[in-house]
Amino acid sequence: MNDTITIKGFVATDITSGTTPGGVATAEFRIASNSRRRDKDGQWVDGHTNWFTVQGYRHLAGNMGCSIRKGHPVIVVGTLRIRSWERDGRVYYSHTIDADAVGHDLTLGTANFTRSSKKPLLSLVEPEPPLDASRQAGQEGPFDEPADSDDDSAEGGDPAAAYVEDANGDLLALDLETGELADSPV
Repeated sequence: MNDTITIKGFVATDITSGTTPGGVATAEFRIASNSRRRDKDGQWVDGHTNWFTVQGYRHLAGNMGCSIRKGHPVIVVGTLRIRSWERDGRVYYSHTIDADAVGHDLTLGTANFTRSSKKPLLSLVEPEPPLDASRQAGQEGPFDEPADSDDDSAEGGDPAAAYVEDANGDLLALDLETGELADSPV
């Protein structure tokens, strides 16, 4: 039985990422979801806090890592998995959401959306050709330091920057620190 659930809450931990043994990208974080209500005196009071682990896979995992930060208000839609185990005579439970969608809760702020390229970032980088047996590493090979020059590239861009392809096939510079497009008009 698949139990689809929608949770509204705050990101309580940093995003952790990794890969499965099969090479699938993963990311996860903990979300705290609580209700607020007015008491008899008209004052807002917090209700019980529910804690969930949110897991994302493939492209969603990469987008979560670039977009979501600890403290952000988010809405998560996914499949609820409740697991139990016993240790020392006591039963423990974990509540995990396999996320189908994760987004910012816009009732508490604004966000900018940038569509991801259909190609993963690493597919835009051309791999180095393999070393010939006649060439030694370090002798005009891929391990040499590039010569310093005043002209880093023909277009004046940063050669160490990452680029993504937009829907029109144009390459756009990507800020590796924030995950945002460097020259985005938005």
